[in-house]
Amino acid sequence: MKALLLSFSVGLVAALQAQAFPASSEEPQDAPEKWYLKAIASDDNVIPARNMGSVSVTPLTIKNLEDGSLKVKFTALIAGHCQEINVILEKTDEPGKYVAYGGDYVIRVVKSPVEDDYILFCEWSDEMHGPLFHMAKLVGRHPEINQEALRSFEIIARAQHLHTGNIFIPKQMATCSPESN
Repeated sequence: MKALLLSFSVGLVAALQAQAFPASSEEPQDAPEKWYLKAIASDDNVIPARNMGSVSVTPLTIKNLEDGSLKVKFTALIAGHCQEINVILEKTDEPGKYVAYGGDYVIRVVKSPVEDDYILFCEWSDEMHGPLFHMAKLVGRHPEINQEALRSFEIIARAQHLHTGNIFIPKQMATCSPESN
């Protein structure tokens, strides 16, 4: 459960700004923007889809901080419990790369071939064991899943040696309450 929450809390949030993410023309620059988690692929058995059927997520709100880092907030409904996630992704000197949790979690952002969608490549590691797991997440400005985007995501995830046989698509929800599942 801890790996799942860390995965959600960090990997979902790197989407704004990296690789010239477009700013919303309808909101002031300092207002948080909404993004949606559309799909997840992982190393074998890190997050098996059969165990994820009850997971739902609210839209991510992502806000630029003055130093280029990102403040992210969202809620996940996992096994009937709402988990509010707040995390700061620290900007690095490398374009499209962010870190969290003292550098143990690294996120690289890549533009999807489909407009308004991005792929987040996430790696969790520690000094003693090195890389522990890898994930890819498809995120976008709209909650609907475009089949072209899903096909592109699968091809790109497979090229990164991730297990695509159990791609997980979380349920979208406006707000979190245990009854909303």
